[in-house]
Amino acid sequence: MLDQRKEILSMSTMDDAHAKFDLHDSIGFHTSQAARLVERRVEDGLKQFGLTRIGWCILLAVGEEDLQNPSDIAEFVGIDRTATSRALRALEADGLVARRIGATDRRTTEVTLTAAGQARIVDAIPICQENMEHFHAKLTLEEADELKRLLCKIREGEPDGLAE
Repeated sequence: MLDQRKEILSMSTMDDAHAKFDLHDSIGFHTSQAARLVERRVEDGLKQFGLTRIGWCILLAVGEEDLQNPSDIAEFVGIDRTATSRALRALEADGLVARRIGATDRRTTEVTLTAAGQARIVDAIPICQENMEHFHAKLTLEEADELKRLLCKIREGEPDGLAE
């Protein structure tokens, strides 16, 4: 399999000195395009609720997963702490989350969902559900499971906490 990949790569040359990189044959290109398509579609739907995709994910982390620590939220969403703090500030300014000093450890911050934040989750679920169904409808159940398995395999051994 590795020899086959090397052969394919060596066949594509721009000239004798430089190898050609076939962008449209790249896994990175296809995963990036698909991710942007899914993200753009959900972002467009969430705009009517004053949410970004990251804000939505944070609301789910706090409201549905009961995560209160910003580091735990960042890990769950898959972003770094700086992006998490920025998004939490925006959500707090919109009255969707509240932050307070930790009850047991004053060095920590605890994040809680407000009633408005819970209502926003309930309001936005149909949009996000429809978005998920839109893309799932393009695949069989087996294909969707295989795609998730392969994407997880690509991520294995790679650093978490991608910056936003």
